[in-house]
Amino acid sequence: MQELSKQEAKKRIEKLKKEIEYHGRLYYVLDKPSISDAAYDSLRKELLALENQYPEFGGQNSPTQRVGGKPLEKFKKFAHKIPLLSLSDVFEEKEIYDWEKRIKKLLPPDLKIDYFIELKMDGLAVALFYKNGIFEKGATRGDGYIGEDVTQNLKTIRTIPLKLEGNFQGEVEIRGEVFMSKKVFEELNKEQIKKGEAAFANPRNAAAGSLRQLDSQITLGRKLNFFAYDITTDLGRKTHLETHKLIEKIGFPPNPYTQYCADISEIIKFQKYIGGLREKLPYEIDGVVARVNSNEIYNKLGTIGRAPRGSIAYKFPGLEAVTKIKDIIIQIGRTGRLTPVAVLEPVNVGGATVSRATLHNEDEIKRLDVRIGDTVVIKRAGDVIPDIVGVLKNLRTSKEKIFRMPNHCPLCHSPAYRKEGEVDFYCSNKNCYGQRWRGITHFVSKNAFDIVHLGPKIIDKLFSVGLIKDPADIFFLKKEDLEPLERFAEKSAENIIGAIDKSKKIDFSRFIYALGIRHTGEETAINLANYFGDLDNLTKAKLEDLEAIEDIGGVVAKSIFEWFQDKNNLELIKKFKKAGIEIIKPSKISQKLNGKTFVLTGTLTHFTRESAKEMIRKSGGNISSSVSLKTDFLVAGEASGSKLKNAKDLGVKIISEQEFLKMVQ
Repeated sequence: MQELSKQEAKKRIEKLKKEIEYHGRLYYVLDKPSISDAAYDSLRKELLALENQYPEFGGQNSPTQRVGGKPLEKFKKFAHKIPLLSLSDVFEEKEIYDWEKRIKKLLPPDLKIDYFIELKMDGLAVALFYKNGIFEKGATRGDGYIGEDVTQNLKTIRTIPLKLEGNFQGEVEIRGEVFMSKKVFEELNKEQIKKGEAAFANPRNAAAGSLRQLDSQITLGRKLNFFAYDITTDLGRKTHLETHKLIEKIGFPPNPYTQYCADISEIIKFQKYIGGLREKLPYEIDGVVARVNSNEIYNKLGTIGRAPRGSIAYKFPGLEAVTKIKDIIIQIGRTGRLTPVAVLEPVNVGGATVSRATLHNEDEIKRLDVRIGDTVVIKRAGDVIPDIVGVLKNLRTSKEKIFRMPNHCPLCHSPAYRKEGEVDFYCSNKNCYGQRWRGITHFVSKNAFDIVHLGPKIIDKLFSVGLIKDPADIFFLKKEDLEPLERFAEKSAENIIGAIDKSKKIDFSRFIYALGIRHTGEETAINLANYFGDLDNLTKAKLEDLEAIEDIGGVVAKSIFEWFQDKNNLELIKKFKKAGIEIIKPSKISQKLNGKTFVLTGTLTHFTRESAKEMIRKSGGNISSSVSLKTDFLVAGEASGSKLKNAKDLGVKIISEQEFLKMVQ
């Protein structure tokens, strides 16, 4: 985060307070969140950091001092005798070690600390009260001090016993989490949509909405669930491990994912293990809770603010976060497309530091109303460049700048234009340095010619000294050309030339993909290779020939046809032939799976995804990335996700890896 003056920090803190309170009310009180938990956590984290730096601007009215939101008026208010506090969050290994250092400073130096760890359920915290062993009352957390009496609704949850096992005198308070399983959540949303009602955003919101029904019969139909995690009443237990054993003994279902941990390293190991299981669990979690095992030490540590010192939420990295846009720049693609990219203040998203996010095109910028200087929510999925999914307009300072797409290419300064019927801008100069550079980096990439050692920096160097101008020039390079260049030792030059020579033999489909023809991805390249058989046939193909190929529409066919009509491209192909490129024709295809479409999902253990695709292609089958009514088979590996559900909903045949192998062998 950039350095702020004291006055700027004060203004930012006040704006963050209002924004967090706003989203907190939507989340905790109205059950209608407008941003994700990860984005909300990111806002809180920024506010907490600023308040730590400028404590004079914090105060008791700050949302960092608040546990939840105000209770709804439709339920009776319930005062908690012992505050139902929230937990401080950490996301990284260093932070969990820092937590231990903080608590050890408050304890005798020779005192040994051990821990207990359990899942951080993504549900609704509640307190249950039993009198002489009989369930008498239950309440939501609310703001930690005043909750909502939801006794009748809690009684509908089958995993909450109405009578405790054993002999109990007086009052016993049990605390835990009400949640909805993923399966029940999916069924509930199907019903909501059938009735023409809005679907719930996630299982946590569905659980909260179900527990807050005035009619307990509605709650009964929602099939809520419950896991207990603590007993506040002193029943003679000395450790939290003993508490969990007692929870099971008196009639509550045990959560199988709890563990005693002798030290911090075991907490980290367990958190990573649970992270790997997360998608397979039948319910949503967002991390684990680590707690000092000894009840005596835990109580001695007390609280800080409104969080207990002796326990902490060790969360999984969020896939969304909040940051600021420092600038918007333009990147040039290999087809000449101008793509706006946001330069961000670096932020951790899903375990990776992110400093850039795509804005796609001018229409997307207008839709989001995003400006330079805005505070934005970014979302990351896998290794894909993150997207900006929202703008927090309430945090604007009036200094933000509106961005407009340039009229000229920022690299070669040629006019830029927007094609009719399209959303993208393009550089008009086909010889633009940016286009040629991107084209060559694509040409040498793994799924194309796969020339190892020839990375973007080396390509940039070869461009700058004039050794290459197009992809074919690569194959005319000699070791003597490279050795005089800065940082090119003899061995390095030798390795590059060796990799280039090795790549000269290439499958026809990979060769087509390497050319970088617009709209021509890997699957289209494979279809072209199988249909035409060799480069001469493809070069001479008429537009109607291309349009006749299955899965190649009019726009794609026109793009391919025009590429092969361009004289410069035909000259490039002649250079490839002169360089000695050997194109391997596709092997004869079996018709065993002719016309059948397959989708792959989950982790495949008997073969890689690429080899599975190759087997399907060689047997005459088709591959799709998404399940639809046209899908014939879904090959389901381990930890299959939404595609498996979609296949079941559409009645698509689901087969195992073994069944798939029998089909293709």
